[in-house]
Amino acid sequence: MNRLLAALAATTALALAMPASAQDMLGMPGMKMPAPAKKAAPAKPAKRPVRRPAPRRASAPAAAPAADAMPGMAMPPTKPDSVASMPTMPGRGGQPAADTKGAPPQGPQSMPGMDMSGDHSGHDMSAMSGMTMPGMAQTGTALPAGDAPAPPPPMDHYADRFFPASDMNQSRAAMMREQGGQTLYQVMFNLAEVQARAGRDGYRWDGEAWVGGDINRLWLKSEGEGAFREGVESAEVQALYSRAIGPYFNLQAGVRHDFQPSPTRTYATVGFEGLAPYMFEVEGALFLSNKGELLGRLEGYYDQRLTQRLILQPRVEFNLSAQDVPEIRLGSGLTDAELGLRLRYEASRQFAPYIGVSYQAKTGRTADFARADGKNPTTTSFVAGMRFWF
Repeated sequence: MNRLLAALAATTALALAMPASAQDMLGMPGMKMPAPAKKAAPAKPAKRPVRRPAPRRASAPAAAPAADAMPGMAMPPTKPDSVASMPTMPGRGGQPAADTKGAPPQGPQSMPGMDMSGDHSGHDMSAMSGMTMPGMAQTGTALPAGDAPAPPPPMDHYADRFFPASDMNQSRAAMMREQGGQTLYQVMFNLAEVQARAGRDGYRWDGEAWVGGDINRLWLKSEGEGAFREGVESAEVQALYSRAIGPYFNLQAGVRHDFQPSPTRTYATVGFEGLAPYMFEVEGALFLSNKGELLGRLEGYYDQRLTQRLILQPRVEFNLSAQDVPEIRLGSGLTDAELGLRLRYEASRQFAPYIGVSYQAKTGRTADFARADGKNPTTTSFVAGMRFWF
Protein backbone atom coordinates (compact mmCIF):
# COMPACT_ATOMS: atom_id res chain seq x y z
CA MET A 1 0.00 0.00 0.00
CA ASN A 2 2.86 2.33 0.83
CA ARG A 3 4.46 1.64 -2.55
CA LEU A 4 1.23 2.53 -4.39
CA LEU A 5 0.89 5.79 -2.55
CA ALA A 6 4.51 6.68 -3.32
CA ALA A 7 4.02 6.01 -7.06
CA LEU A 8 0.88 8.20 -7.19
CA ALA A 9 2.67 11.04 -5.42
CA ALA A 10 5.59 10.91 -7.90
CA THR A 11 3.26 10.93 -10.91
CA THR A 12 1.31 13.90 -9.56
CA ALA A 13 4.49 15.87 -8.97
CA LEU A 14 5.75 15.21 -12.53
CA ALA A 15 2.43 16.29 -14.08
CA LEU A 16 2.40 19.52 -12.13
CA ALA A 17 5.96 20.29 -13.25
CA MET A 18 4.91 20.33 -16.98
CA PRO A 19 1.96 22.78 -17.57
CA ALA A 20 -0.13 22.56 -20.78
CA SER A 21 1.23 25.87 -22.08
CA ALA A 22 4.78 24.48 -22.21
CA GLN A 23 4.19 22.11 -25.15
CA ASP A 24 6.60 21.75 -28.04
CA MET A 25 6.45 25.16 -29.86
CA LEU A 26 9.84 24.99 -31.54
CA GLY A 27 8.24 25.42 -35.00
CA MET A 28 6.76 28.86 -34.14
CA PRO A 29 9.02 31.77 -35.02
CA GLY A 30 10.07 34.18 -32.27
CA MET A 31 9.35 31.80 -29.42
CA LYS A 32 12.00 30.38 -27.06
CA MET A 33 11.34 27.27 -25.06
CA PRO A 34 12.82 27.06 -21.57
CA ALA A 35 15.43 24.47 -20.81
CA PRO A 36 14.02 21.36 -19.19
CA ALA A 37 14.13 21.44 -15.43
CA LYS A 38 16.83 19.36 -13.88
CA LYS A 39 14.57 18.15 -11.08
CA ALA A 40 10.91 18.12 -10.57
CA ALA A 41 9.48 20.70 -8.23
CA PRO A 42 5.99 21.41 -7.11
CA ALA A 43 4.31 23.70 -9.62
CA LYS A 44 3.23 27.11 -8.47
CA PRO A 45 0.31 28.94 -10.04
CA ALA A 46 1.45 31.65 -12.41
CA LYS A 47 0.40 35.17 -11.73
CA ARG A 48 -1.49 36.86 -14.51
CA PRO A 49 -0.14 40.32 -15.40
CA VAL A 50 -2.36 43.27 -14.83
CA ARG A 51 -3.71 44.62 -18.09
CA ARG A 52 -3.85 48.34 -18.53
CA PRO A 53 -5.48 49.99 -21.50
CA ALA A 54 -3.09 51.70 -23.88
CA PRO A 55 -3.55 55.41 -24.45
CA ARG A 56 -5.85 56.11 -27.41
CA ARG A 57 -4.59 58.10 -30.35
CA ALA A 58 -6.63 59.94 -32.99
CA SER A 59 -4.36 58.89 -35.89
CA ALA A 60 -3.87 55.23 -35.01
CA PRO A 61 -6.17 52.44 -33.92
CA ALA A 62 -6.17 51.17 -30.39
CA ALA A 63 -3.47 48.72 -29.48
CA ALA A 64 -4.39 45.08 -29.52
CA PRO A 65 -4.47 43.43 -26.13
CA ALA A 66 -1.43 41.44 -25.25
CA ALA A 67 -1.66 37.68 -25.33
CA ASP A 68 -1.83 35.76 -22.13
CA ALA A 69 1.59 35.13 -20.77
CA MET A 70 2.54 31.51 -20.95
CA PRO A 71 4.96 30.17 -18.38
CA GLY A 72 8.37 29.56 -19.79
CA MET A 73 7.78 31.43 -23.07
CA ALA A 74 9.35 34.71 -24.25
CA MET A 75 6.91 36.56 -26.51
CA PRO A 76 8.26 39.15 -28.98
CA PRO A 77 7.78 42.70 -27.76
CA THR A 78 5.09 44.78 -29.41
CA LYS A 79 4.77 48.51 -29.68
CA PRO A 80 1.77 49.94 -27.91
CA ASP A 81 0.74 52.04 -30.90
CA SER A 82 1.00 49.37 -33.59
CA VAL A 83 -1.48 46.88 -34.79
CA ALA A 84 -1.30 43.28 -33.80
CA SER A 85 1.67 41.39 -35.18
CA MET A 86 -0.53 38.88 -36.92
CA PRO A 87 0.02 38.96 -40.75
CA THR A 88 -2.80 40.43 -42.81
CA MET A 89 -4.57 38.39 -45.47
CA PRO A 90 -3.62 39.26 -49.07
CA GLY A 91 -6.18 41.17 -51.11
CA ARG A 92 -7.21 40.64 -54.73
CA GLY A 93 -4.35 40.27 -57.18
CA GLY A 94 -1.86 39.24 -54.49
CA GLN A 95 -1.76 42.74 -52.89
CA PRO A 96 -2.09 43.12 -49.12
CA ALA A 97 -5.56 44.11 -48.01
CA ALA A 98 -6.01 47.54 -46.46
CA ASP A 99 -6.75 47.77 -42.74
CA THR A 100 -10.37 48.47 -42.02
CA LYS A 101 -9.47 51.38 -39.72
CA GLY A 102 -7.00 53.08 -42.07
CA ALA A 103 -3.80 51.44 -40.81
CA PRO A 104 -1.20 50.52 -43.43
CA PRO A 105 -1.35 46.93 -44.62
CA GLN A 106 1.00 44.50 -42.97
CA GLY A 107 2.84 42.17 -45.34
CA PRO A 108 4.45 38.83 -44.64
CA GLN A 109 7.65 40.65 -43.63
CA SER A 110 5.89 41.74 -40.42
CA MET A 111 5.85 38.16 -39.16
CA PRO A 112 8.66 37.68 -36.68
CA GLY A 113 11.14 35.00 -37.46
CA MET A 114 10.57 35.08 -41.22
CA ASP A 115 13.35 36.22 -43.57
CA MET A 116 11.88 38.00 -46.65
CA SER A 117 15.00 39.98 -47.52
CA GLY A 118 15.95 37.84 -50.52
CA ASP A 119 15.39 39.02 -54.11
CA HIS A 120 12.60 36.97 -55.72
CA SER A 121 12.16 39.07 -58.86
CA GLY A 122 14.16 36.76 -61.10
CA HIS A 123 12.65 33.41 -62.03
CA ASP A 124 14.22 30.63 -64.05
CA MET A 125 11.93 30.24 -67.11
CA SER A 126 14.18 27.86 -69.01
CA ALA A 127 12.34 24.81 -67.73
CA MET A 128 8.93 25.93 -68.94
CA SER A 129 7.57 24.03 -71.94
CA GLY A 130 6.97 26.00 -75.14
CA MET A 131 9.65 28.60 -74.39
CA THR A 132 12.40 28.84 -77.03
CA MET A 133 15.67 29.79 -75.38
CA PRO A 134 18.97 30.55 -77.16
CA GLY A 135 20.81 27.39 -77.95
CA MET A 136 17.72 25.19 -77.81
CA ALA A 137 16.65 23.14 -80.85
CA GLN A 138 13.70 24.60 -82.80
CA THR A 139 10.75 22.39 -83.68
CA GLY A 140 7.28 22.71 -85.21
CA THR A 141 6.21 26.16 -86.32
CA ALA A 142 9.46 27.65 -84.97
CA LEU A 143 11.37 26.07 -87.85
CA PRO A 144 12.34 28.38 -90.73
CA ALA A 145 10.34 28.09 -93.96
CA GLY A 146 11.80 25.74 -96.52
CA ASP A 147 11.17 24.53 -100.06
CA ALA A 148 11.19 20.79 -99.49
CA PRO A 149 8.49 18.91 -101.43
CA ALA A 150 5.39 17.81 -99.56
CA PRO A 151 5.27 14.18 -98.45
CA PRO A 152 3.27 11.89 -100.74
CA PRO A 153 -0.33 11.29 -99.67
CA PRO A 154 -1.04 7.91 -98.10
CA MET A 155 -2.38 5.40 -100.61
CA ASP A 156 -3.58 2.78 -98.17
CA HIS A 157 -6.91 2.68 -96.39
CA TYR A 158 -7.34 1.67 -92.78
CA ALA A 159 -10.58 -0.22 -93.45
CA ASP A 160 -8.74 -2.52 -95.87
CA ARG A 161 -7.09 -4.15 -92.86
CA PHE A 162 -10.41 -5.55 -91.69
CA PHE A 163 -12.51 -5.88 -94.88
CA PRO A 164 -11.76 -7.20 -98.39
CA ALA A 165 -10.08 -4.53 -100.54
CA SER A 166 -12.38 -5.21 -103.49
CA ASP A 167 -15.51 -4.56 -101.40
CA MET A 168 -14.05 -1.35 -99.98
CA ASN A 169 -13.11 -0.11 -103.47
CA GLN A 170 -16.74 -0.53 -104.57
CA SER A 171 -17.95 1.32 -101.48
CA ARG A 172 -15.58 4.22 -102.08
CA ALA A 173 -16.58 4.46 -105.75
CA ALA A 174 -20.28 4.54 -104.80
CA MET A 175 -19.62 7.26 -102.22
CA MET A 176 -17.79 9.41 -104.80
CA ARG A 177 -20.68 9.06 -107.24
CA GLU A 178 -23.18 10.06 -104.57
CA GLN A 179 -21.09 13.08 -103.47
CA GLY A 180 -20.61 14.64 -106.92
CA GLY A 181 -20.13 12.03 -109.58
CA GLN A 182 -23.78 11.60 -110.49
CA THR A 183 -25.37 12.56 -113.77
CA LEU A 184 -27.67 15.54 -113.17
CA TYR A 185 -29.88 17.72 -115.36
CA GLN A 186 -31.85 20.98 -115.33
CA VAL A 187 -34.24 22.76 -117.64
CA MET A 188 -34.83 26.47 -117.00
CA PHE A 189 -36.58 29.30 -118.78
CA ASN A 190 -35.30 32.54 -117.36
CA LEU A 191 -37.61 34.50 -119.68
CA ALA A 192 -40.99 33.43 -121.01
CA GLU A 193 -43.01 36.58 -121.39
CA VAL A 194 -45.54 38.63 -123.30
CA GLN A 195 -44.46 42.15 -124.30
CA ALA A 196 -46.98 44.96 -124.55
CA ARG A 197 -45.63 47.75 -126.75
CA ALA A 198 -47.02 50.55 -128.88
CA GLY A 199 -48.62 49.29 -132.08
CA ARG A 200 -47.40 45.69 -132.06
CA ASP A 201 -47.50 43.41 -129.04
CA GLY A 202 -45.08 40.50 -129.01
CA TYR A 203 -43.42 37.73 -127.05
CA ARG A 204 -39.93 36.58 -126.08
CA TRP A 205 -38.22 33.49 -124.64
CA ASP A 206 -34.78 32.66 -123.30
CA GLY A 207 -34.16 29.16 -121.97
CA GLU A 208 -31.47 26.55 -121.49
CA ALA A 209 -31.09 22.93 -120.48
CA TRP A 210 -28.09 20.87 -119.46
CA VAL A 211 -27.21 17.31 -118.51
CA GLY A 212 -23.98 15.97 -117.04
CA GLY A 213 -21.83 16.08 -113.93
CA ASP A 214 -19.87 18.70 -112.05
CA ILE A 215 -17.10 18.96 -114.67
CA ASN A 216 -18.49 17.98 -118.06
CA ARG A 217 -21.95 18.89 -119.36
CA LEU A 218 -23.97 19.09 -122.56
CA TRP A 219 -25.93 22.33 -122.95
CA LEU A 220 -28.85 23.31 -125.17
CA LYS A 221 -29.79 27.01 -125.38
CA SER A 222 -32.54 28.79 -127.24
CA GLU A 223 -33.78 32.35 -127.45
CA GLY A 224 -35.90 34.45 -129.78
CA GLU A 225 -38.72 36.92 -130.13
CA GLY A 226 -41.62 37.78 -132.39
CA ALA A 227 -44.80 39.79 -132.82
CA PHE A 228 -48.37 38.60 -132.74
CA ARG A 229 -49.89 38.20 -136.24
CA GLU A 230 -46.44 38.76 -137.77
CA GLY A 231 -44.59 35.60 -136.82
CA VAL A 232 -41.12 34.97 -135.40
CA GLU A 233 -38.58 37.70 -136.00
CA SER A 234 -35.51 35.91 -134.63
CA ALA A 235 -34.93 32.40 -133.30
CA GLU A 236 -31.75 30.45 -132.54
CA VAL A 237 -30.66 27.15 -130.94
CA GLN A 238 -27.20 26.33 -129.56
CA ALA A 239 -25.72 22.91 -128.78
CA LEU A 240 -22.62 23.25 -126.59
CA TYR A 241 -20.10 21.16 -124.71
CA SER A 242 -19.28 22.70 -121.34
CA ARG A 243 -16.32 22.05 -119.08
CA ALA A 244 -15.71 23.59 -115.69
CA ILE A 245 -12.55 25.72 -115.62
CA GLY A 246 -12.96 26.79 -112.01
CA PRO A 247 -15.39 26.70 -109.11
CA TYR A 248 -17.64 29.34 -110.72
CA PHE A 249 -17.07 29.36 -114.51
CA ASN A 250 -17.58 27.00 -117.42
CA LEU A 251 -15.94 27.15 -120.83
CA GLN A 252 -18.35 26.28 -123.65
CA ALA A 253 -17.91 25.37 -127.31
CA GLY A 254 -20.29 24.09 -129.98
CA VAL A 255 -22.58 25.21 -132.79
CA ARG A 256 -25.40 27.71 -133.19
CA HIS A 257 -28.10 27.70 -135.84
CA ASP A 258 -30.42 30.64 -136.61
CA PHE A 259 -33.84 29.79 -138.01
CA GLN A 260 -34.75 33.46 -138.36
CA PRO A 261 -34.08 35.95 -139.86
CA SER A 262 -33.70 34.61 -143.33
CA PRO A 263 -31.36 33.66 -144.91
CA THR A 264 -30.39 31.29 -142.11
CA ARG A 265 -26.89 31.03 -140.67
CA THR A 266 -24.88 28.38 -138.80
CA TYR A 267 -22.09 29.47 -136.46
CA ALA A 268 -19.17 27.88 -134.69
CA THR A 269 -19.45 29.01 -131.08
CA VAL A 270 -17.03 29.46 -128.17
CA GLY A 271 -17.94 31.22 -124.93
CA PHE A 272 -18.17 31.15 -121.17
CA GLU A 273 -20.85 31.19 -118.51
CA GLY A 274 -20.60 31.54 -114.76
CA LEU A 275 -21.05 33.44 -111.54
CA ALA A 276 -18.99 36.63 -111.25
CA PRO A 277 -18.07 38.26 -107.92
CA TYR A 278 -20.99 39.82 -106.05
CA MET A 279 -23.30 37.11 -107.46
CA PHE A 280 -23.67 38.42 -111.01
CA GLU A 281 -24.68 35.79 -113.57
CA VAL A 282 -22.68 36.54 -116.73
CA GLU A 283 -22.43 34.94 -120.15
CA GLY A 284 -20.39 35.77 -123.24
CA ALA A 285 -19.80 34.16 -126.64
CA LEU A 286 -18.23 34.62 -130.08
CA PHE A 287 -19.93 33.28 -133.22
CA LEU A 288 -18.23 32.61 -136.55
CA SER A 289 -20.75 31.92 -139.33
CA ASN A 290 -20.40 29.65 -142.34
CA LYS A 291 -20.18 32.84 -144.42
CA GLY A 292 -17.19 34.14 -142.46
CA GLU A 293 -19.14 36.70 -140.38
CA LEU A 294 -18.03 37.26 -136.79
CA LEU A 295 -20.62 38.17 -134.14
CA GLY A 296 -20.42 38.60 -130.39
CA ARG A 297 -22.76 38.68 -127.41
CA LEU A 298 -22.43 39.67 -123.74
CA GLU A 299 -25.23 39.49 -121.19
CA GLY A 300 -25.73 39.38 -117.46
CA TYR A 301 -28.28 39.71 -114.71
CA TYR A 302 -28.42 39.96 -110.94
CA ASP A 303 -31.04 38.67 -108.50
CA GLN A 304 -31.62 41.19 -105.73
CA ARG A 305 -33.74 39.63 -102.99
CA LEU A 306 -36.14 42.10 -101.42
CA THR A 307 -37.74 39.37 -99.31
CA GLN A 308 -37.47 35.60 -99.23
CA ARG A 309 -39.95 35.42 -102.14
CA LEU A 310 -39.79 38.81 -103.86
CA ILE A 311 -36.78 39.22 -106.20
CA LEU A 312 -35.84 42.18 -108.38
CA GLN A 313 -33.79 41.26 -111.45
CA PRO A 314 -31.96 43.90 -113.52
CA ARG A 315 -30.76 42.52 -116.86
CA VAL A 316 -28.54 43.76 -119.71
CA GLU A 317 -27.65 42.29 -123.11
CA PHE A 318 -25.36 43.58 -125.87
CA ASN A 319 -24.93 42.18 -129.38
CA LEU A 320 -22.03 43.10 -131.65
CA SER A 321 -20.89 42.50 -135.22
CA ALA A 322 -17.41 42.77 -136.71
CA GLN A 323 -18.76 43.82 -140.13
CA ASP A 324 -21.90 44.91 -141.94
CA VAL A 325 -24.21 42.04 -142.90
CA PRO A 326 -27.01 43.60 -145.02
CA GLU A 327 -28.59 40.21 -145.72
CA ILE A 328 -29.70 39.86 -142.10
CA ARG A 329 -29.97 43.64 -141.51
CA LEU A 330 -26.96 44.00 -139.21
CA GLY A 331 -24.40 46.79 -139.13
CA SER A 332 -20.87 46.75 -137.73
CA GLY A 333 -20.16 47.62 -134.11
CA LEU A 334 -22.81 47.50 -131.41
CA THR A 335 -25.92 46.28 -133.22
CA ASP A 336 -28.46 46.44 -130.38
CA ALA A 337 -28.77 46.57 -126.60
CA GLU A 338 -31.47 45.58 -124.13
CA LEU A 339 -31.98 46.94 -120.60
CA GLY A 340 -34.61 45.27 -118.46
CA LEU A 341 -35.95 45.33 -114.93
CA ARG A 342 -38.22 42.51 -113.74
CA LEU A 343 -39.86 41.86 -110.39
CA ARG A 344 -40.84 38.28 -109.70
CA TYR A 345 -42.59 36.48 -106.89
CA GLU A 346 -41.39 32.96 -106.13
CA ALA A 347 -44.50 31.00 -105.27
CA SER A 348 -41.98 28.16 -105.11
CA ARG A 349 -38.34 27.93 -106.05
CA GLN A 350 -39.29 26.29 -109.33
CA PHE A 351 -42.06 28.65 -110.38
CA ALA A 352 -42.11 32.46 -110.23
CA PRO A 353 -44.38 34.84 -112.16
CA TYR A 354 -42.99 38.31 -112.83
CA ILE A 355 -43.74 41.72 -114.29
CA GLY A 356 -41.37 44.41 -115.51
CA VAL A 357 -40.20 46.76 -118.20
CA SER A 358 -37.78 46.25 -121.09
CA TYR A 359 -36.05 48.81 -123.31
CA GLN A 360 -34.48 47.70 -126.61
CA ALA A 361 -32.54 49.92 -128.99
CA LYS A 362 -30.80 49.27 -132.31
CA THR A 363 -27.73 51.40 -132.96
CA GLY A 364 -25.53 52.48 -135.86
CA ARG A 365 -26.05 50.88 -139.21
CA THR A 366 -28.47 48.37 -137.70
CA ALA A 367 -30.80 51.27 -136.74
CA ASP A 368 -30.55 52.56 -140.29
CA PHE A 369 -31.64 49.17 -141.65
CA ALA A 370 -34.62 49.18 -139.28
CA ARG A 371 -35.75 52.63 -140.39
CA ALA A 372 -35.42 51.60 -144.04
CA ASP A 373 -37.74 48.67 -143.30
CA GLY A 374 -40.31 50.99 -141.69
CA LYS A 375 -39.61 49.87 -138.11
CA ASN A 376 -38.85 51.91 -135.01
CA PRO A 377 -35.23 51.27 -133.85
CA THR A 378 -36.15 51.78 -130.17
CA THR A 379 -38.88 49.94 -128.29
CA THR A 380 -40.14 50.15 -124.72
CA SER A 381 -42.23 47.21 -123.55
CA PHE A 382 -44.15 46.31 -120.43
CA VAL A 383 -43.67 42.61 -119.85
CA ALA A 384 -45.41 39.88 -117.89
CA GLY A 385 -44.28 36.29 -117.74
CA MET A 386 -42.95 33.50 -115.60
CA ARG A 387 -39.62 31.98 -114.75
CA PHE A 388 -39.59 28.25 -114.11
CA TRP A 389 -37.20 25.33 -113.93
CA PHE A 390 -37.27 21.61 -113.21
